[in-house]
Amino acid sequence: MSKQLCKIYRSSKKEGMYLYVDRVEDLTRIPDVLLQRFGKPELAMTIALSPERKLVRADVVKVLTAIAEQGFYLQMPPTPEQYMQEMRDKNDKL
Repeated sequence: MSKQLCKIYRSSKKEGMYLYVDRVEDLTRIPDVLLQRFGKPELAMTIALSPERKLVRADVVKVLTAIAEQGFYLQMPPTPEQYMQEMRDKNDKL
């Protein structure tokens, strides 16, 4: 698995929900049902992903695999427990 340029879209309907897609294919492989639930995609950033890169709330290898196999990776908002753990981890680093 090598580097891949990806677009990351944030959901207009649900805070913390993101779609990762191939930069060239963009949203062409996203099922209509998912787009209806996701809302109007708002481009958050374009980024180069590689297995060595770290992501805050997703495993980059899973993201790249999902994009290759189904055309997208859907990142769901963190649960309250996950969010609290992230805050504890950040505070420990201070």
